[in-house]
Amino acid sequence: MLQGLTGWHFLIILAVILLLFGAAKLPALAKSMGQSARVFRGEMKAMKDDESAPSSAPADGAVASVEAPSTEGRADTGPAEPKS
Repeated sequence: MLQGLTGWHFLIILAVILLLFGAAKLPALAKSMGQSARVFRGEMKAMKDDESAPSSAPADGAVASVEAPSTEGRADTGPAEPKS
């Protein structure tokens, strides 16, 4: 796409940009583009960090044991009444 462009083409493009935006607005435009690029890089780094963060599973790969509920009655309710 840009294979046929020479140095003169880039100078003409630069002159058109200068005419469109004006010399006073170019530094502000460059600053805002730089800030946008910085925010974009920060977000991409945060996404990569989130992907590489360990999940809630233990790091050694062990599975947490889960106890089965007790079939005995509660101690504070007394003995269970037989149903008739």
